[in-house]
Amino acid sequence: MAMISHYAPLGAGHVNPTIGIVAELVRRGHDVTSFVPQRFADRMAATGARVVPVPSAWESAGLEDPPQMHSRHLIRAMGYLLEETTALMPLLTAHPRPDLVLHDGPLAVWGRVLAHHWAVPSVEVWPNLVSNRHWSMNRYSKVNPLDPRFIVMMLRFASYLRKYGIRDVGGFFEGTSATRRLVTVPRAFQYAGETFEGFRFVGPVLGDRAADSGWTPPAPDRPVLLVSLGSAYNRRPDLYRAIVSTAAVQPWHVVLSIGEVDPAGLGPLPPNVEVHPQVPQLSVLRHARAFVTHAGMGGTMEGIAARVPLVALPQMAEQRANADRISGLGLGRALDPDTVTPDRLWAAVDAVAEDPAVRERLAWMAGQIEAAGGAPAAADEIEAALP
Repeated sequence: MAMISHYAPLGAGHVNPTIGIVAELVRRGHDVTSFVPQRFADRMAATGARVVPVPSAWESAGLEDPPQMHSRHLIRAMGYLLEETTALMPLLTAHPRPDLVLHDGPLAVWGRVLAHHWAVPSVEVWPNLVSNRHWSMNRYSKVNPLDPRFIVMMLRFASYLRKYGIRDVGGFFEGTSATRRLVTVPRAFQYAGETFEGFRFVGPVLGDRAADSGWTPPAPDRPVLLVSLGSAYNRRPDLYRAIVSTAAVQPWHVVLSIGEVDPAGLGPLPPNVEVHPQVPQLSVLRHARAFVTHAGMGGTMEGIAARVPLVALPQMAEQRANADRISGLGLGRALDPDTVTPDRLWAAVDAVAEDPAVRERLAWMAGQIEAAGGAPAAADEIEAALP
């Protein structure tokens, strides 16, 4: 039995992919302690792991969404990461040294600092597309390395990391010091997937959330359409109003997940529309015939695993890359959220739901997900990384 410390940042898209992995490690007898923000404590406790809720500077500062590590948001996001890491390190180093550090790769960079500080192996979990010299997110979000603000931020980070004996700042941000890097996406979905070395594509780990309940499907005379723009970047009352105002004449039963948007501003609800702040997404997807999604990787993988045709409305650069992949692989369609009209949206929903080619491609990709190995494959990699 090994002592494993798990670290995840504020953001459901970065916590959810690790829940099943932590549960599998606990099932195998490992002593896992999960350090997560309070809002995820109950979710993690259900895995059987010991949970230590930690504060988040992002949350206390009123940061509405997890920072976007790309494009024009990169410099500000790096500042958030430095602030979060600086605040958490004194708290986390006060806990016993583990045998291995398991952490979110894109955002929980304090896991890298801790692994170096304790001189223990680390395993990173990447819940998104990854980059190498053959394919990079720079295709969707250019970063100017000569921007004076970027240089100043790198110098600030370098100064902080030197306190812990870390001098290769570029390698630090690329995660090259990790013992293992797990990607919760099947290799077939990754752009240029065959060119990637040093990553293990274990596919999405849905865990016990498949047992989520609390939603009752409608009468079987109407197909179910799920509309969800995720837990972040989902403040689109204009889109929700357009769907509500045009749904009455559609043959669909619409399940609309709107986050923190005020439902009172959506207008009268027709009988075939239900609105919720959030829904047990996997439960709804088991009954859905189409899924309008922001193309976040978590929702995308859940839709594919359930073999539900996708209509993507990406809200940010990473989601645009996912949306293009959905379209390019024949798993659904991608629409421009800035120009989409109700007529175009309903037409796309009807088209993907009735297209046998989309169903065939979804079945193929769902098979790729199953073959990737999920939580058992991830746990095997973590055990292989142990001293």
